[in-house]
Amino acid sequence: MDTPGELAAALDRVGYLADEGLATAAFLALRMRRPLFCEGEPGTGKTALARALADALGTPLIRLQCHEGIDAARALYDWDFPRQLLHLRALEAQGRTEGAEAELFTRRFLLARPLLQALETPGCVLLVDEIDRADDEFEAFLLEVLSEHAVSIPELGEIRAAEPPVVVLTSNRTREVHDAVKRRCLYHWLEHPGLAREVAILRRRLPELTQALATQVATAVSRMRAAELLKPPGVAESLDWAQALLALDRPVLDVEAAAITLGAVLKYREDADRVVAAGLDALLA
Repeated sequence: MDTPGELAAALDRVGYLADEGLATAAFLALRMRRPLFCEGEPGTGKTALARALADALGTPLIRLQCHEGIDAARALYDWDFPRQLLHLRALEAQGRTEGAEAELFTRRFLLARPLLQALETPGCVLLVDEIDRADDEFEAFLLEVLSEHAVSIPELGEIRAAEPPVVVLTSNRTREVHDAVKRRCLYHWLEHPGLAREVAILRRRLPELTQALATQVATAVSRMRAAELLKPPGVAESLDWAQALLALDRPVLDVEAAAITLGAVLKYREDADRVVAAGLDALLA
């Protein structure tokens, strides 16, 4: 893939419709061998981009899901203590306790977590999902790994990537990620898709969906996003809503169909109450 357009076409073939800005950012990340930092509201396609990149490149996707309290042991490696204990008991039963420690801390007892898996899988796509949920200490550790493409394990020595992974970091911006991490990456903000693009996404993912119904769903969801909701619906919710209508054999999104399927697109009671109070007829007009 020699141009952003060719990358966009490759992503299109695996079901991901990237606009020109996103295709260019992803292309540059590949060419410059830099991590791509994708930030935006939930449901704008950040995680799906990493999956699509892996599919388009024909390479494995390795995902590191960040969460509060995540540390190096959960992200990089750990030792398989139950197996080590069993092995130690077997050595003791054979009277071979001398040098047991050296046998216990070998590669056969090492549990590779996502970061180590990515370093050892040439050319894979590493998705560091929702990095904004991790803390500053983990960000500093991650920055070091991404800069060096290598880790040091005291018992085994240095493990360096033969071919660095393609790295995609995502953030829902629940907090600001440290500037040092952003400086290491190329940055792209993902907006919710426009009406025409969302209709195209719905039709691509749900071929049985008619143009008319896809337009109705996308229009209603766009109006919901303009309202002051706790959790504005993303593309995933649009797809859920369209699937619910198809499952109920509802070819038209009218007030009755919207009322019985609202839980597919709005996941907070307060949001559903607000939309209903404003009038479903107004939403669908």
